[in-house]
Amino acid sequence: MSAEENMALARRFMEARVVKRDLNAVDEMLAPDFINHNKLVPGQEPDREDYLRGIAAFHAALSPGRLIIEDQVAGNDKVVTRFIVHAIHDGGELMGVAPTGRVLTNRAIVVHRIVEGKIAEEWGMGTIGATLRK
Repeated sequence: MSAEENMALARRFMEARVVKRDLNAVDEMLAPDFINHNKLVPGQEPDREDYLRGIAAFHAALSPGRLIIEDQVAGNDKVVTRFIVHAIHDGGELMGVAPTGRVLTNRAIVVHRIVEGKIAEEWGMGTIGATLRK
């Protein structure tokens, strides 16, 4: 796939995960042997099943978010996306914190490795933990 196609896949993936909250679409975009190098929730394993459970935990705790992709670059099989998500913490406990009713802002950078049109690996860093505990 070209760099442009890889970036489009990464954008669709982020939109499905954050805005549309479509776990089926997220699942379809993941490679069968997907590896998650992040821990969205405590005790999370690096496999696709726990990754999807982590996303579901965020969906349960937060209202649908607003995604702003600020920058995106691609080279070889990797796409780097710098983005912001704004979402209200009103649905349930998240990372041990009861619902606050506040808008949480997560500024993050994520790297996706793409193989044969699927997301094979993800690495990322964000501010959600610090924002949540303010």
